[in-house]
Amino acid sequence: MKVCWLTLNYCLSGSKIGEGAHGKVYEGRYGDRIVAIKVLHRGSTSEERTALESRFVREVNMMSRVKHDNLVKFIGACKDPLMVIVTELLPGMSLRKYLVGLRPNKLDLHVALNFALDIARAMDCLHANGIIHRDLKPDNLLLTSDQKSLKLADFGLAREESVTEMMTAETGTYRWMAPELYSTVTLRQGEKKHYNNKVDVYSFGIVLWELLTNRMPFEGMSNLQAAYAAAFKHERPRLPEDISPDLAFIVQSCWVEDPNLRPSFSQIIRMVNAFLFTVMPPSPSPSIPESDTSEAAASSNGTMTELSSRARGKFAFLRQLFTAKRTKNSQ
Repeated sequence: MKVCWLTLNYCLSGSKIGEGAHGKVYEGRYGDRIVAIKVLHRGSTSEERTALESRFVREVNMMSRVKHDNLVKFIGACKDPLMVIVTELLPGMSLRKYLVGLRPNKLDLHVALNFALDIARAMDCLHANGIIHRDLKPDNLLLTSDQKSLKLADFGLAREESVTEMMTAETGTYRWMAPELYSTVTLRQGEKKHYNNKVDVYSFGIVLWELLTNRMPFEGMSNLQAAYAAAFKHERPRLPEDISPDLAFIVQSCWVEDPNLRPSFSQIIRMVNAFLFTVMPPSPSPSIPESDTSEAAASSNGTMTELSSRARGKFAFLRQLFTAKRTKNSQ
């Protein structure tokens, strides 16, 4: 897809709505649309400017070629006089802010799993296009206005998989970063590591744990302590005691130490859907004559039992597949 380079006819008409290490996001207007306008830092030295401009072009190229209902819609970009990326403006809040507002309560299980599916579908789209996000976390997940769906944002740290053979280890945010992103000796900035798109699967596992528990991963630890605990002590956030074994398996398969044992996002989608079938509440049925009630109930129960049985069978197959893969790799 050709990049839509814009002329400077947008207006920063609103307040700042976000800020990160690489830029600030404002509410603004482009044409007759209210949009989000991300203004990136230029850098203070020629080397810094070159690096930041390269990052900007990379982000724009990737955003312009992927489209999905669970990805924030890219509208266009401008190079001069400012480096600007224009996207749709979601009136909802970030998943991080939403979860914090709910505490100490947790999300309903069906809501949590449907959010998880939104994330997995967005990530599956990126991976199908050879893109590794590298910064999957609740701050980069935005709710739609009805608060029923999530969209993934911020491609600032994303990279094409074809150029990831030697990339900096210090990417993403420590609590959600896969252990293989850290140096095997120390957490030096700029350390080079080999890794692949399974780093995003690890991050998804941590986010899924948050959706189920509504707690901060590695509570009570600093960012560096959390990184050390995950990478060198092989610690993971504690799963709730009452969690379903099947759901625990999904989470644990995502954050397992060996990246090759982690499932793909298409497999994660199948597993979560299969689990949802086993806990799906009965849907309300239309009003029917009393004489037909017993027959309809029997038919409905039979259909639900068949769906549930089929889902359990598919889930069991996937579980056996990963168990066999783990056994083979340990030999």
